Amino acid sequence: MKYIQLEPQGDVAIIKINRPEALNALNIDVIYELSRIMDIIGVDESIKAVIITGVGERSFCAGADISYMVNISPIMAEKYATTAQEVLNKIERLEKPVIAAINGYALGGGCELTMVCDIRIASSNAVLGQPEVTIGIPPGWGGTQRLLRLVGPAKAKELIFTGKTLSAEEAQEIGLINKVVALEESDVLPPEVQGDASKSKERSIQISKILNKKLMDECLILAKQITRNSFVAVKTSKMLVNKGMDADLSTGLRLEIYGWALCFAHEDRGKMMSAFLNKGKK
Repeated sequence: MKYIQLEPQGDVAIIKINRPEALNALNIDVIYELSRIMDIIGVDESIKAVIITGVGERSFCAGADISYMVNISPIMAEKYATTAQEVLNKIERLEKPVIAAINGYALGGGCELTMVCDIRIASSNAVLGQPEVTIGIPPGWGGTQRLLRLVGPAKAKELIFTGKTLSAEEAQEIGLINKVVALEESDVLPPEVQGDASKSKERSIQISKILNKKLMDECLILAKQITRNSFVAVKTSKMLVNKGMDADLSTGLRLEIYGWALCFAHEDRGKMMSAFLNKGKK
């Protein structure tokens, strides 16, 4: 594939949007490739978790391709949004947990892409937002619906109506992301980064690369922590949380009982419970 890279790391699949010259914006070709790769991952039983990120250090995904949208008709716009929503829905419904490794800009459709992921971890230089109104349109790839469910209607309206962007720290404060990864004093930087401050651009690039590696390491640690658990229990839990968001409490609780009971039919449950009991006897 030209625009999507798939990098297996054991039972974790890393998906990278590879269009850095356009800040990893999602044109039609990228969307189609992303949809195909999700189909592949969905049926690959060796993959237990997924990480989505962007190539480079500047951008996770800058959203829809404005150079394409500027001249399209309402009919073409409807098709573009429908196609994009279909692949984002596919990611959200994937049985396997999906982690967004947000490295840089996640704006418009890029922010909407992060919101269909189960867990969002951002580097300290990340910028998130739904700035569509600044170019004459509302969010169209799920932003008006998923943002309100994550941060509440008042904050969602503020962000969408103003089109303002958020730093990673601000996004974490309102619950849009789970964690911010930053460089600490304990991080060992190479001599060329510690050196001449006059070479600020080169220094900034090197620091961004180190920060991006730290972000990916953090996401891989989390993904591996998840894949050590029962895959059946994890995917059932994901389904229950997703379905429960749109159900009343009574319905959600009943679904939880069914999901809980169904896991008793899987061999994972018996083996893992027995191993836990035997561990306590040693």
